[in-house]
Amino acid sequence: MSYPYPSDPTPPPDNPVPPAYQYPQPVYQYLYRPPETEGLAIASLVVSCAAVPGLCGYGFGGILGIVGAIMGHVARRRIARNGTNGAGMALAGIIVGWTAVALLVAAIVLIVVLVTLSESDPNW
Repeated sequence: MSYPYPSDPTPPPDNPVPPAYQYPQPVYQYLYRPPETEGLAIASLVVSCAAVPGLCGYGFGGILGIVGAIMGHVARRRIARNGTNGAGMALAGIIVGWTAVALLVAAIVLIVVLVTLSESDPNW
């Protein structure tokens, strides 16, 4: 069954009605780039964390701990001046580095005390 065409077609309106939905206009956003992380802070944390297992290597971790802690102090100074990220990593590097140094000093003191006691009292 076919539908018949209307006998007198009406002309299209002069101003057609816009469609019910239009595509939104593109929004151009400014690119926000966060401040970079201070590389010395990352290095401080890595070196200080490497110092902890390095204590088993004849005290080599104590040297790494000192290096890591000093790098952390320098990184915190740079972060305060430049406003970059990484203050937490630098602080963690300082804490872990000086803790590794303290463990090395405690181990050396313990070894000296044990050697001294063993020499003074052979039965000990």
